[in-house]
Amino acid sequence: MAKQKKIEPLVGEDLLKKVKELENLSKEEKAKQCGYYTVTKNGIERVNMMKFLNALIDAEGIQLDSSPSANGRGGRSASYRISVQSNGNLLIGSAYTKQMGLQAGDEFVITLGKKHIRLRQVDMDDREESEVVEATA
Repeated sequence: MAKQKKIEPLVGEDLLKKVKELENLSKEEKAKQCGYYTVTKNGIERVNMMKFLNALIDAEGIQLDSSPSANGRGGRSASYRISVQSNGNLLIGSAYTKQMGLQAGDEFVITLGKKHIRLRQVDMDDREESEVVEATA
C-alpha cells in the first residue's frame, strides 16, 4: 500500500481563497481539501474540524481571546458590579480604568443622587475654566 503524502494545512489568505473555491462542498470536505485531516494506521482519514475552524477564525483576523494586560497578568474581567468595602470605600478596579483609557492623575467630578453616584471626567476645558475662576477670585 503506497503511503499518501499528506498536504500541509492551508492558512491565512490561501485558506480563505480555497474555502471560497469549495463553497459547494460540506464543511468536512472543505477541511479535508485544505489539509486539515490525518490518516490513521488503518488508512482511515479523520478530519480535524477544530483546527480547521480555528485556522479560519485566525485567517479572518477575529480575536476571540482577550488580550492579556501589558504586564502579562490576566486579572479579573470587569463585572460592572462593585460592593462597598468594610472601611466604607468604593473601589473601581483597573479593568474599568484600562477600558476607558484613564491615566494616573485623571480627575473626576462626583455627583450624588438618591440612589446613585455619577462620576464625570474633568477634561482640559473644565480644568482651564476652574483655573481662570480661581485666578480672578
